[in-house]
Amino acid sequence: MSPAIAALLLAGVSQAAPLPPPAPPSAQVGEAPAASPPAATPHGRPRHARGDSLEGFNRRMFATQQGFDRRFFRPAAMGYKHVVPKPVRSGIRNVFSNLGEPIVFLNYLLQLKPGKAAETLGRFMFNSTLGIGGLVDVAKLPAIKLPHRPNGFGNTLALYGVKPGPYIFLPFVGPSTLRDLLGGQADGLVLPLAVGSPFDRLEYQAPRAVLTGLDTRAEADDDLRALFAGAVDPYATLRSVYLQNRVAEIQRLRGTRAKAAGGELDDPLADPASGATAPASDAPELSDPLADPAAISLPTATATPAPSERESAPELADPLTDPAASQANPRTPNPSSTPLP
Repeated sequence: MSPAIAALLLAGVSQAAPLPPPAPPSAQVGEAPAASPPAATPHGRPRHARGDSLEGFNRRMFATQQGFDRRFFRPAAMGYKHVVPKPVRSGIRNVFSNLGEPIVFLNYLLQLKPGKAAETLGRFMFNSTLGIGGLVDVAKLPAIKLPHRPNGFGNTLALYGVKPGPYIFLPFVGPSTLRDLLGGQADGLVLPLAVGSPFDRLEYQAPRAVLTGLDTRAEADDDLRALFAGAVDPYATLRSVYLQNRVAEIQRLRGTRAKAAGGELDDPLADPASGATAPASDAPELSDPLADPAAISLPTATATPAPSERESAPELADPLTDPAASQANPRTPNPSSTPLP
């Protein structure tokens, strides 16, 4: 996952519901023997979720980040958004994104994807020249069609079979796994080691971290508020979103469909090219809006009742006939219908 996506998932969690209390001290990290299986509650359930063996530590870090965001980070990000004009913010965002394209290019080469690497190199050249050093993202225009594709060493490690390891949440880093955390650190070392100055200097790295963090936090505020608005457990919600997103990214990189336990990532729609026909639905919102409602509601063929059935139907009987008289003497003709002599 790219640093921008990680920051997006990290920021704004203070808008969520209050965190549940952390696990009991006996369940926290470092108190169980390393070789023993996860401790269980009296009901036989593990104290941490699957894949989150550091849950006690992660929840404490999540609470720390939540307090920092509520008191400092979100107010600063919203102030940045209101003070700095949008074209300036977009230009700064584009410059730093363009400086990350060589890292994307390198990882596509390591993943043996020369086509994607060539497209990334072309995008970098277009934006660095026609885009005035990356201030304008001209490569994504319809005439060029070279959009940004996030990639990094975390993806490369996953593509070669490295397992994600335990889920980790760290303040100022956000949700990650051991594999993605190491991969992100490798991404950050490429330019300082390969190019040197100014990428290895604090005068560059500190403003970059502050500006990209504030911009990402401000742009993601509405989406994050919606994500956490109904969350019973914000920590678990963030963990689930991150892990599912990473599964989808890796599977997409491999060119296969993402499958996860429970089917939450399965595509519910059949492939039109396979020739499979979707089952018919009687839902009114899915019906043809141009179809005649009367034609739909009426059957195609209606049996005509026999004459005797029509005569005996109460809705077709003579409304002036006395029902009591007809029931008392059904064989007596109606006087009103007898001709006078």
